[in-house]
Amino acid sequence: MPTHSSMIHVRVDDDTKERATETLNALGLSVSDAVRLFLKRVVVEQAFPFELKVPNAETRAAMSEADQIAIGRFESADKLMADLEKNSGK
Repeated sequence: MPTHSSMIHVRVDDDTKERATETLNALGLSVSDAVRLFLKRVVVEQAFPFELKVPNAETRAAMSEADQIAIGRFESADKLMADLEKNSGK
């Protein structure tokens, strides 16, 4: 019996697509192979094939702090290091 297939279109930013493609190619897979594997796991497990969690308050605070650091909370590397030392108990 012939197998019928359907096309799935997914939007993702160019950087993510490029980086994922490189990683998957190194594993011997195409992006299409990876999507097929993911969907087959969903079918077999009848669930999302990896754990998803809503971040708790501590994780959300850490994520917020990381965002602040990323947008320049510290004016210099010296101020960043001083803050890290102060908060590490040194």
